[in-house]
Amino acid sequence: ITSISITSSLFEIDVKMRRVSYFYDAEIGNYHYGQGHPMKPHRLRMTHNLVVNYGLYRRMEVFRPPRVSPATMTRFHSDDYINFLRVITPDNMQDYIRRLQRFNVGEDCPVFDGLFEFCQLYTSGSMGGAIRLNEDQADAVINWAGGMHHAKKAEASGFCYVNDCVLAILELLKNNKHHRVLYIDIGIHHGDGVEEAFYTTNRVMTVSFHKHGDSFPGTGDILDTGHAEGKGYAINFPLNDGMDDDSYKSIFRPIIGKAVEVFAPDAVVLQCGADSLSGDRLGCFNLSIKGHADCVEFVKSFNLPTLILGGGGSTLRNVPRCWAYETAVVLGEENTIKDELPFNDYFEYFGPDLRLHLPVSNMENLNSPQELEQKKIQLLEGLREIEPVPGTTQIQTGQVESQLNPRGINMEVVDEGGTEEDMADTHPDARVTNLMLGHKEHPSEMY
Repeated sequence: ITSISITSSLFEIDVKMRRVSYFYDAEIGNYHYGQGHPMKPHRLRMTHNLVVNYGLYRRMEVFRPPRVSPATMTRFHSDDYINFLRVITPDNMQDYIRRLQRFNVGEDCPVFDGLFEFCQLYTSGSMGGAIRLNEDQADAVINWAGGMHHAKKAEASGFCYVNDCVLAILELLKNNKHHRVLYIDIGIHHGDGVEEAFYTTNRVMTVSFHKHGDSFPGTGDILDTGHAEGKGYAINFPLNDGMDDDSYKSIFRPIIGKAVEVFAPDAVVLQCGADSLSGDRLGCFNLSIKGHADCVEFVKSFNLPTLILGGGGSTLRNVPRCWAYETAVVLGEENTIKDELPFNDYFEYFGPDLRLHLPVSNMENLNSPQELEQKKIQLLEGLREIEPVPGTTQIQTGQVESQLNPRGINMEVVDEGGTEEDMADTHPDARVTNLMLGHKEHPSEMY
């Protein structure tokens, strides 16, 4: 009888953990950053097509999220910035030169048709997912359109305009629905926007595994650990080129395991940027799809409410493979889907292999076992020193009182420091670039 009871309990847990919600809006694939730009929203349509043709949608509740309001976005972003995103178009951008420079829009983050609606779509899925977790209507929520982790309070950055990760975390924390949230970032670039937003609070722990050094955005040093009440709650694991599956697993599992043990989060937000895969146009890691997905599998094993987001990824044929497989991992179906890709609307994109899993390259792993072990020990020591299960304090990252409606876009705004205006006045005939202003840019191959 005891054996039957234990088996029954395990079955109930397994069934419960399969309450998966999935957010997707078919319009997301219609938007285009511009000719040659490495960020391609079309990859989301390709991902969904694989999810459907593998039959994975049958195991999930599929939602088209209602669009979030501009006012909701100002829970984190400034009113001026959101107003600007609402009105800027390719046709009128010449009238807003200084604001384009102020808000870092125009190069890595171009102005394109439907820009604000695009931001609404990907943010809505993340916000909707957080709400479902708050209401205990799902154990895991997937929004592959989300994960735009670089956007700042009043600045676009790294192809990101609105930081859906931050807004979703704020939603999870709202009214103490969840006291503590663990944010994990496995994209190749440092999750700087999320870390910056919660750098002074102990209610959110950010953990980022990323390429460091000469790589965008240039932040995320191992010594950057937070400030004030947030001291110790920002965890950064800087890495070198060529990171492979075994090396990644050897650091990810111990660090995340210790973070969960010490921080005791009530919910997890996992950013699954696919630019850490082998062969990514902008990446320099050597992870296989299974190696990338092992992170999802490990986070899933904690049985915590989890919001799974997309992020970077510039190789069109690889990103859908990765996220479709990770959808299967969340559902516990990774061993049932075939390596041979099902026929789908974008079958020719996946040629000539037409398989789910591809071999990694033979690039050298510049991360030595000794160096990884040393960094791992340093971070584990740091985790042991923080307050176990920290108490809850109020955090404020957005506006205290939103002025979204009364403050129009045509109001003259004074830039902090006036850097852009000063340069424009000094060199009126010169184009003021991000490089001149000290902003890093993606070394993107525009083809």
